[in-house]
Amino acid sequence: MPEPGQFTDPYRAYNFKLEIQGVTHGHFTECTNMHIKVHPIRYREGGTNQVIHVLPGPVEYGDITLRYGLTESTELWDWFMSAVKGKVDRKNVSILLLDSDGVTETTRWNLINAWPSTWQGSVLDTMNREVAIESLTLVFETLERG
Repeated sequence: MPEPGQFTDPYRAYNFKLEIQGVTHGHFTECTNMHIKVHPIRYREGGTNQVIHVLPGPVEYGDITLRYGLTESTELWDWFMSAVKGKVDRKNVSILLLDSDGVTETTRWNLINAWPSTWQGSVLDTMNREVAIESLTLVFETLERG
């Protein structure tokens, strides 16, 4: 913990890796839509119509989209295809944020019982010289920060 009044550099958003079932998958270029929302339930109390009370309601987790360069590996494709065939293969996935050295873990988010719900292929264009990027969207039951 830094001393009061001492500036601490924020973590870099580009230093991250993923673990699926404890195995590191470091070939992702982007991870988006990580969020949690608690939906408020609003109600009025009988006889006190001026005051609107608010209680916590259902919790909603954002579907996380991972983008990665297309390679010969079919591991993520096979995982998605199991869901297409009606057999959901739930896995625990961790997103690890690394320090500026690119090695030291600073923060970890654990997606519990995740499975792929959407796959999107790369844009194929003969006039383009960019890397072919696919994306996979994961849904999950709960998110923990460790």
